[in-house]
Amino acid sequence: MHEEVIPILNVADAAAAVAWYERLGFGSRWEHRFEPGLPAFVEIARGPVTLFLSEHTGDARPDTLVYLRVRDVDAVAAEFGVRVEEAPWAREIEVRDPDGNRLRIGTPTE
Repeated sequence: MHEEVIPILNVADAAAAVAWYERLGFGSRWEHRFEPGLPAFVEIARGPVTLFLSEHTGDARPDTLVYLRVRDVDAVAAEFGVRVEEAPWAREIEVRDPDGNRLRIGTPTE
């Protein structure tokens, strides 16, 4: 096992959130509910990058910002129809998931 940090993002509808994150290349690894009908807790991954999506109240604050480094920010920008911005450290975009969580996505310039 390797040590890692996994951000937790609050979502209202885990299934809808997973579908949205699939556009970024994430896929669902597993989902847990204590009982049918109770809030879901889902792990999604894109290669070695992992996020937790939680329907549980209090697990995460709304409007969270996560930074994701990718090899090709232009491809992601095209998928979401947004313009790439130039920063001194990276070419970046920012998108919001259906629950208002912000993802700043960039390809380093060096």
